[in-house]
Amino acid sequence: MESERNQPNVEDIIDLDEDDNKRNSSHTDVDEDEDKNIEEPTLTVVFAVNDSPLAGKEGKHVTSNKLRERLESEMVTNVAMKLDTVGEGKYKVSGRGELQITILAENMRREDYEFSISRPEVIVKEIEGVKCEPYEHLVIDVPEDLSGGVIERLGKRKAEMKSMLPMGQGFQRIELEIPARALIGFRGQFLTDTKGEGIMNHSFLEFRPFTGEVESRSYGALISMTSGSTLAFSLFGIQDRGVLFIGVQTDVYEGMIIGEHSRNNDLVVNPIKGKAQSNVRSSGADEAIKLVPFRNMSLERALEWIEDDELLEVTPKSIRIRKKFLTENERKRASRK
Repeated sequence: MESERNQPNVEDIIDLDEDDNKRNSSHTDVDEDEDKNIEEPTLTVVFAVNDSPLAGKEGKHVTSNKLRERLESEMVTNVAMKLDTVGEGKYKVSGRGELQITILAENMRREDYEFSISRPEVIVKEIEGVKCEPYEHLVIDVPEDLSGGVIERLGKRKAEMKSMLPMGQGFQRIELEIPARALIGFRGQFLTDTKGEGIMNHSFLEFRPFTGEVESRSYGALISMTSGSTLAFSLFGIQDRGVLFIGVQTDVYEGMIIGEHSRNNDLVVNPIKGKAQSNVRSSGADEAIKLVPFRNMSLERALEWIEDDELLEVTPKSIRIRKKFLTENERKRASRK
């Protein structure tokens, strides 16, 4: 009778008498013969110590040891992610998608961590001697009058349409199969193309043979050539060259990206240049300086925007985008390799 009373049933809460400090809510006791199927990671990013000229001014936890300890503690509770050390102060984190990695980065940012993140890359496998990449099942709801442009853009990203159904109220539902790497940076462009009315959802499908290069960001970057604090006079002249990511009185440094160029090449600019002072009276009144509101880059949006030669600098107070090589001479030298 005593043994029957001590036998736990389904949904009973029991107390484990094991002296294991690492045991927590993520641990589940199951039979060894039971199949535990956990969806594999499809994307990787590199978390690294922030080494920019503004490093250590805003964050509390800035060293590689603190960064490693925080990532290791995340791996204990998040069984869908994996961690590997790839160099001194650099840690490769693998996850199921951009959103999962962005949530981790945002949580660390709110905990006063300061670090840098590289552009997401897909995990490539070799299956039976064939180079394979992850594919996603993509479902989008778009207005009927805007669906043509969205389909054309997805076609350039190697997407294959499977069905198109009318949803009523002027919307269409389109189902596609697309390489996971083609979705990197697509969400922001998708919202722009659909004027904010589009809805997209995607899930892992399977690994398929590598399909070659896909379309990436079509615009270049506006790069600061010097360090200092931005001025309205200089930003007024720069805003005609593209879209700004920063406003007035923002600290910048050489190699920091301050906006998106309107053309496909990078442009080096001076955002701290002030108006030349003169004791000669101007014949006409100075034109009023009117700045266009800058684009506020969130963590997720910035992670989608960056390219392979760029990094995302994350601090508790700021999100900055920079080049891996800060000086123009270093970038030219790296491009020749």
